[in-house]
Amino acid sequence: MVEQKRARRDPRGRRQAIIDAAVALVSEDGVAELTHRRVAARAQVSLGATTYYFSSLDELKAEALARLAQRLEESLDQIRDVLADSDGDPAALATWLHDYLSDTAQVRIDSALTFSAVNDADLRPLALSWVERMVEILAPHTGEETARVVAVFCDGTIVHALLHDEPLDGEFLRRAITAIMRPGGRS
Repeated sequence: MVEQKRARRDPRGRRQAIIDAAVALVSEDGVAELTHRRVAARAQVSLGATTYYFSSLDELKAEALARLAQRLEESLDQIRDVLADSDGDPAALATWLHDYLSDTAQVRIDSALTFSAVNDADLRPLALSWVERMVEILAPHTGEETARVVAVFCDGTIVHALLHDEPLDGEFLRRAITAIMRPGGRS
């Protein structure tokens, strides 16, 4: 009851709860299954609240997908920082990747945009921008072609983690990323 009273006095918090619920539902079931009714139930608000803050389902979907895209950007910023701080050390990237993949719930949420784009051509440019930005971040450390290989490898590790409910072994990731980024053991 206290939570409901607080939500009524906190329109931003209420709107945020609706967006968070939409993000969670998109990550679980895909964008095609998103409805105002399901979001309201998940956010524990009235159906009228979802339509008050988001007059159309397309507006709510767009907000949820924008939030997913923002999370991907934050992950890419972390990768950029890890590589900058380690002077492009593949082991540092592997450690970051293993830590990221270990948070299955976060990986599932972040992957929702990609999986939604498989069936929605309008979402593809947004989903594909992750690979392009990853290549931009990695290229100064590896060259563009190798950066693309690392980005594709990372995509594969994400799918593996989702299907197996756990990431690949950290040492395996370190050896694989090092082999890709520094073939022949060159530093």
